[in-house]
Amino acid sequence: QVQLVESGGGSVEGGGSLRLSCAVSGLTYRQYRLGWFRQSPGGTEREGVAGLDTDGNINYATSVKGRFTIIHDNAKNTLFLQMNSLKPEDTAMYYCAVGVLYKSRPSLLLETYAYVSWGQGTQVTVSS
Repeated sequence: QVQLVESGGGSVEGGGSLRLSCAVSGLTYRQYRLGWFRQSPGGTEREGVAGLDTDGNINYATSVKGRFTIIHDNAKNTLFLQMNSLKPEDTAMYYCAVGVLYKSRPSLLLETYAYVSWGQGTQVTVSS
């Protein structure tokens, strides 16, 4: 059974940086995608932030392109999200997720339905 545990969230002033980590264990899929999602305070849906897959595809939400970087360290079984130039609108609970890769399409990397296992989330708060 796949388990994902996020860490690294916190409070930061606008313009600052944070690095989120997601420890992944029990992953036995040969082909898979890994992604970061977020849910804003009071929001009802999770928004795709960044994702990557074993075919080499990477995709970012338009709102974070050029500021966030997703990295998968295979040796450490850890997924990272480096977040720079943070804005108050980045405030949210951040989740990592894993899905089986049946179709290699970059657009699917930001879709919640393409993922099957989720972590508990880590809170990011950005003040103005």
